[in-house]
Amino acid sequence: MQQRETQIIKIDPNHLDEHYTQQIAYAAQLLRAGELVVLPTETVYGLGANALDAQAAEQIFIAKGRPFSDPLIVHIADKHELENIVSVVPETAWKLAAAFWPGPLTMILPAGPRVPGLITSGLPNVAVRMPAHPIARALIRAAGIPVAAPSANRFMHVSPTTAQHVYADLKGRVPLILDGGPCTVGVESTILDLCAEVPTILRPGGIGLEALRSVLPQLQPPSPRQMQDEEDHMLAQMAPGQMRIHYSPSVPAYLFEGSVVAMRQAMLAEVQARQTQGELVGVLIADEDLSAFQESGAIIYSLGHTPEQIATRLFAGLRTLEEAGVDVILCRNYSEHGLGLAIRDRLLKATGGKVKKL
Repeated sequence: MQQRETQIIKIDPNHLDEHYTQQIAYAAQLLRAGELVVLPTETVYGLGANALDAQAAEQIFIAKGRPFSDPLIVHIADKHELENIVSVVPETAWKLAAAFWPGPLTMILPAGPRVPGLITSGLPNVAVRMPAHPIARALIRAAGIPVAAPSANRFMHVSPTTAQHVYADLKGRVPLILDGGPCTVGVESTILDLCAEVPTILRPGGIGLEALRSVLPQLQPPSPRQMQDEEDHMLAQMAPGQMRIHYSPSVPAYLFEGSVVAMRQAMLAEVQARQTQGELVGVLIADEDLSAFQESGAIIYSLGHTPEQIATRLFAGLRTLEEAGVDVILCRNYSEHGLGLAIRDRLLKATGGKVKKL
């Protein structure tokens, strides 16, 4: 695609004063004109375009190198806008919206006639969410249109949680990046299929299964995924983030699963073996693992202690180790309670399912 200058505008999300309002109005004008604008959300940075304009939305796929078989999520600023995007809003959707919007919950519902088929990859349903980030909602309101916005990165690369991550991937491919600081959740939204016979999570994310079941007790968790072949990306996906390899660094990565002690021991043995072969090894661990790895010779990135900290820093950790020039990244698993389900999903896809079970 033709290279273009990429402008970055920093906006303080906690002080959307008159000066910032003018900058958001400028970004909204670009969206209405069919241009792309990168916007911060609480989950990851999104690559936004007018969701009702197929030509504008097409630019998302081109800029990311994303296949047209991968549908986009439509972002709205107010709950009542849902009726303009979908053909039917079941009572369940209103209950979920009341409990979790604005926030990292995406609902799949029957698409309304205004939504281009390009947005849904030709499927009859559309994914919709209302982000919690004040800049995102201010921009959508100012534009006066729903905004389609997948993660603002090259397709299948690690998702961006800072404006700098976006710039590294999309410099010259987008005209404007709104820099609202680091994302607070750090993993994408939970995608919930309300068109299924039984409501089902298609992608775990920023809202955990337990919280959703407090509103929807019959909700089904994600089903165990079957390994997919290389032609899978040619088929229309039910929702974003469904491919076996996704959110992936440019170097091989491996996930270790087992008890904390067993994971540490196996990772340390792997570090030693690979260093003997002359490889530079990166390890993605928790604070509680630091003492075990400090003398290992590996490049260490610690994700923190709580699930919230781990989720927030996960993608930044993968990118940091990648940029450090490591030959391989070793990761460990965490409890699957709450955000842990989303963390494991991202690690599985970042590693392409390369799991060492202990």
